[in-house]
Amino acid sequence: MSTHAEFTGGGSRPSPVRIWILAARPRTLPVGLAPVLVGAALAIHQDAFRLLPFLAAVLGALFIQVGANLSNDYSDARRGADTEDRLGPVRVTAGDLVPPRQVLVATWVTFGLAVLCGAYLIAEAGWVVLAIGAASIVAGLLYTGGPRPYGYEGLGEVFVFLFFGLVAVTGTHYVLTEDFDATALALAVPVGLLAAAVLVVNNVRDIDTDRRAGKNTLAVRLGRPATRRMYAAMLALAYVVTAVLGFTDGDLSPWVLLVVLTAPLAVRLARTVATHTDGPTLNGVLAGTGQLELLVCVLLSVGIVLS
Repeated sequence: MSTHAEFTGGGSRPSPVRIWILAARPRTLPVGLAPVLVGAALAIHQDAFRLLPFLAAVLGALFIQVGANLSNDYSDARRGADTEDRLGPVRVTAGDLVPPRQVLVATWVTFGLAVLCGAYLIAEAGWVVLAIGAASIVAGLLYTGGPRPYGYEGLGEVFVFLFFGLVAVTGTHYVLTEDFDATALALAVPVGLLAAAVLVVNNVRDIDTDRRAGKNTLAVRLGRPATRRMYAAMLALAYVVTAVLGFTDGDLSPWVLLVVLTAPLAVRLARTVATHTDGPTLNGVLAGTGQLELLVCVLLSVGIVLS
């Protein structure tokens, strides 16, 4: 089947706008947005919220996420990891929808926009923001790029937990308050677990094609049964940590248990991962896990503000 046909149901080429939306991977964008909401909610709770730095943090996080996606698209195509038999959506570089050079240019333009957001935040909150932003961009580039990409060594979930959990939540809180806070760090744990779970779904879906391509993700190293159990455990642990914080952290209250309203969705997603291997179903779970993270973080943010 041609890559064009896979997306259009026929042989016609997708529109340029559709192609670049595909390249940006909008289903992954909640991973970038969700931690910013939690960090901002804690700042609101502490009477330290500022609108313009918040908006800059949102845009910066989304640009970093899209830049990382474009970099991954380009690098995986170069390394031969995105093949015709992959179960996920066709990537624009490997699918010959966009020339590799254009994807590379778009990567740097997107990261450049993130840098502009970061420059404003540096002016607002100091040079600590430079270290946070630079580390996040480098992590995005080296996931599948560079001489030894960590995504090929089974470390992708660890870095997602760190940068889309700990760094993103505490970094957002810092740019709004100019203070590092233990509560922000604790709240980042469930956020990071859910962000990493999105990558787990991606990697358990691609386990066979990644293995053939020599991409030794954590799913390839652990195998499908153990990875499925890990996914369920990560979702469960996110709820457990949130509940513990609601009853033990002096800056929070049981209002954060509003996140339990999303538990039926989490159970449904875990059951689907445990029983399916086909691409379309797991693509749906991938989107659903991103939606779960966003819903959890919205409810968590509400609970923080109400605490």
